[in-house]
Amino acid sequence: MIRAERTPGDRFPDTIPHLLEWRAARADPSASWLRFEDDTWTFPDVLAEVDRFAVGLADRGVVQGDTVAILLGNRPETLFAWFAANRLGAIAMPLDPAYKPHELGGVLRLASPRAFVVADDLRSAYIDEASEASPTTNVVSPVQLARSGSNAPRAPVYANDVAVLLATSGPSGAPKAVMQTHRTYTLTAEAFPWWLGLDASDRLLCALPLFHVNAQAYSTMGALGCGAELALLARFSSSRFWNDVRRHGATEVNALGAMVHALLASAPRPSDREHSLRTCYAALALSEEKHRAFEERFGVTMTVGYGLSETTFGTVWPRATPAPPYGTIGMLRQHPRLGVINRGRVVREDGTDAGAGETGELWLSSPAMMRGYLFDPDGTEAAFEGQWFRTGDLVRRDASGIFTFVSRKMDVLRRRGENVAACEIEIALLAHGTLLEAAVVGVPSSLGDDEVVAFVVPRPGASVDPEVLRAFVRERLAEHKVPARVHVRSALPRTASERIAKHLLSET
Repeated sequence: MIRAERTPGDRFPDTIPHLLEWRAARADPSASWLRFEDDTWTFPDVLAEVDRFAVGLADRGVVQGDTVAILLGNRPETLFAWFAANRLGAIAMPLDPAYKPHELGGVLRLASPRAFVVADDLRSAYIDEASEASPTTNVVSPVQLARSGSNAPRAPVYANDVAVLLATSGPSGAPKAVMQTHRTYTLTAEAFPWWLGLDASDRLLCALPLFHVNAQAYSTMGALGCGAELALLARFSSSRFWNDVRRHGATEVNALGAMVHALLASAPRPSDREHSLRTCYAALALSEEKHRAFEERFGVTMTVGYGLSETTFGTVWPRATPAPPYGTIGMLRQHPRLGVINRGRVVREDGTDAGAGETGELWLSSPAMMRGYLFDPDGTEAAFEGQWFRTGDLVRRDASGIFTFVSRKMDVLRRRGENVAACEIEIALLAHGTLLEAAVVGVPSSLGDDEVVAFVVPRPGASVDPEVLRAFVRERLAEHKVPARVHVRSALPRTASERIAKHLLSET
């Protein structure tokens, strides 16, 4: 295992606890760093909260290597619990508050957290499932942690230690957890501001959920990396977004495709350009027409990039290019201090490298890479070819090194910025008992992500109501997994090997 000692002097830190303290030592102690609604926290305030939360976690048995699950949503307490866990050498696992109880149970059974930090308003909905899934887990509220003492113990933390677990869906529908390291997050903290041209005068608006790698590694770590303020939104709302920008004086925001499309679809207003926002990092590639329309309407420069939970160093539009490479995901991301640390290949089905302009799977290799999938050595081994991570995404690379996203290779949909396994939704549909078969596919939506569409075949003699099926799935899965449309068919197309030919499914 690679280990690095405590960061000395002015060298950029390589662990999250060191980064937080390093940045606090260089900041104006009276200046706010974190903003939420009408409240602000200075770095001394944040360090004090983290200390109290760490004492509370330690009192409940959390030690180095343990996991702390966090179900609080986009609130400062999520950050306090995350940083407190890392201070103890433990692993933070922020979770999606939209989970249905049995979804949460699957994640908790996988991670077996020592502590489960849950908001009081969510506790009653999840406590039974949590107790059954992980009987040895200590369930605690942020209010209880905030009442703890001070001077929490400190564990030795190293760059290659796991800092966070990122819950996601695999192709089988079973929960998976990406083991992401302190090194990945601190490398990103130093690099993300450089990719976008940010500095301490900026104020980053975090509108994406804190269980998502984007909000964690790019917004939160990016703000720590350059000393910028972080303004945290409870949730994104297209109708309130620009008022939120103005209220917080934000200069930068990260967006997924659905956000950009929702803002563009809103009714134009005279105040569309009356705000402080100057740049937007977008995890999607728009057509030139839509990209320019967004920039011109709102007066914001948009930079496009590509990253994953497994590695934050994917691709990004280079700032030095004379003309924006519209429709592409940019070039390989590199590091402002360490130089070229990220390599990429475009690989054909036979394992050979594709030529310029030829489609193949994107493989990446860098120090900013996950340790693997939790308790899934087979899945981890399948994801790597030696030092190369196989992204499962098909791309093209031109002669200048610019990548264009083509499609996803795996049967995993991308919905509202989250991976959604088609299999998971199919299993939920079949549990209704009236269906012989179910197939779920993603189709392009007006919001830029996949739209979840289901095709079902009823059992002989059964009557199927699509809206009843949608309601049935909604009781079992998070809202972003509920099919937007359900189409009833007498049969589904098959391949020569009798598998469902999803590529032949059509809504027409």
